[in-house]
Amino acid sequence: MKVESRATASGGAKAGLGFVTAVVIIASLGGLLFGYDTGVIAGANGFLKTEFHMTAAMTGLVSSSIDLGAMVGVLIAGLLGDKVGRKKALMIAGATFVFCSLITAFAGGVAALVIGRFLGGIGIGLASLLSPLYIAEIAPPRIRGRLVGTNQLAIVSGIFIVYFVNAAIVSSHPAIWNETIGWRWMFGMGVIPGIVFFLLLFAVPESPRYLVTRGRDDSALSILARVNGQVQANRDLKDIRESIQVVPDSFLKEVFSPGIRKALGIGVLLAIFQQFTGTNAVGYYAPMIFKAAGAGTNASFYDTVWIGAIKVVFVVVLMLIVDRVGRKRLLVWNGWFMALFLAVLGIAFALPHMLTWLVLGLVFLHTIAYELSWGGGVWIVLSEIYPTTIRGRAMSIASFALWFATYLVAQFFPILLQAIGGTLTFWVFAVFCIIMAVFMKKVVPETSGKTMEKIQSEWMKSENA
Repeated sequence: MKVESRATASGGAKAGLGFVTAVVIIASLGGLLFGYDTGVIAGANGFLKTEFHMTAAMTGLVSSSIDLGAMVGVLIAGLLGDKVGRKKALMIAGATFVFCSLITAFAGGVAALVIGRFLGGIGIGLASLLSPLYIAEIAPPRIRGRLVGTNQLAIVSGIFIVYFVNAAIVSSHPAIWNETIGWRWMFGMGVIPGIVFFLLLFAVPESPRYLVTRGRDDSALSILARVNGQVQANRDLKDIRESIQVVPDSFLKEVFSPGIRKALGIGVLLAIFQQFTGTNAVGYYAPMIFKAAGAGTNASFYDTVWIGAIKVVFVVVLMLIVDRVGRKRLLVWNGWFMALFLAVLGIAFALPHMLTWLVLGLVFLHTIAYELSWGGGVWIVLSEIYPTTIRGRAMSIASFALWFATYLVAQFFPILLQAIGGTLTFWVFAVFCIIMAVFMKKVVPETSGKTMEKIQSEWMKSENA
């Protein structure tokens, strides 16, 4: 069925909000799949090590192969989104999720796991870039941060769901069954949300900003009118047309033009910094961390469920406050908080008798600070700061940097944890959190409440000044 909403003089704003909400919920399901495929390995890792006799390096490879795939996916995503449209590219991502779930569920060895996870990474790369980009391009400026934050809510909801699924599977069967069969169910359950996402995408329209770049102004105007009413739609269409009038001879010329090159550099650094908060190290290996702190197998899995629940709650809080408090303030404050929590977590790992409750509490506090800032905040900023004509491809460059950093963390965290211990490992992440807080404070401007065309104009002025 098609998502319908007609703006009227008396109820246009309400109708427009209903239309946007329905479209955003569907588009953000790509984030749910992102979260599911990212989080499923936390439950499967221990059983995979036993089933396939994996070393620490092999464990890192299976975990990080999804990040290598995501690096390929984000490079494809920008070009694909600019060529065939945001909607069709998201449908390709949905199909990719289905195939990756099937391959990993029926894997007969490490090689098949790596291939399946790599393919899933391509789907994650597509969705991680295109879902927030699509939402940002269709959302009204006054609530754009909140709506783009819906994608982060979907990501953490996917993580919560898969943590719960993992815990339910582990607790309902003996260890030997989980080592041979249970982990296959963990991966295979991802088929269901993949199919749902693919089918629901038939109900959403194309991005109006993409349509304007293809000369389909009438279709774009119709969608903009559903969002904000006809009067505002006419203004928005005029601004979008003006923002794409001057197009350099090539993508490279536009990327490195004054103003845009600064935005690109900042976007790349923000993307890298997001991963050096240590969040994926904790997420991928949460049960292993809690077991190292003294928790039993079942207890460690249920502790990760709590992490998933906390993520969901505090992403909702982020959505409620990000347009009021501003992106910049949240990222600066919580950068400092994460540094503090990681520093103390390192100390906790150095205690002669590690306190499980202390480790658990610090992981929870770090998760809260991350979800109130760098988790969704970076994707919001990345979706806002680039011009319409190159937004997809520019986000590809920043997202590639993000996934490369994710790969480094996933690949080397278990090795670091084994080689230098938890204390020094977490202190390294704490130092990065300090650096990123300072960088955000000194270099990055606020983008809250501004149209995407206004943000583009300010970047140009800042470098020409």
